[in-house]
Amino acid sequence: MRRKDRMPPDDETMSIIEKGEYGILSAVSPSGDPHGTPLNYCVINGDIYFHCALEGEKLDHIANHPKVSFCVVGETEIQPEKFTTKYESGVVKGTAVEVTGEEKQMALEGLIKKYSPGFTREGLEYIRKAKGKTKVIRIVTESVTGKANR
Repeated sequence: MRRKDRMPPDDETMSIIEKGEYGILSAVSPSGDPHGTPLNYCVINGDIYFHCALEGEKLDHIANHPKVSFCVVGETEIQPEKFTTKYESGVVKGTAVEVTGEEKQMALEGLIKKYSPGFTREGLEYIRKAKGKTKVIRIVTESVTGKANR
């Protein structure tokens, strides 16, 4: 990165990513076109997990080329009088793989914990009913890069 002064340490970048509301999965389609998909996610042991339907574009892209990137923008503040924006962001690059069994359950529970923390019991029941109609993908983190202007 050109602006080394704006690059937070990896642990701080992972904290930005963990706290993010949503992220953008970037992948390559079978025809070679770039494709970005906004989605909900959770971070467990430094890897990104997200869920999706049993089939669809995301899965086609991952099957075509499992190397992906995942971008999260944290807090932002536009400062019009200074012609700049305060921001924090992080990008994970890695390999996307489907997970099953206990790891799938752990990831789905992680999503409930992040997005519906007051509804654990109901969330576990929802998982039980929907798990068979859901795939879970793990992005195995290979590199993390952050950038911030605070």
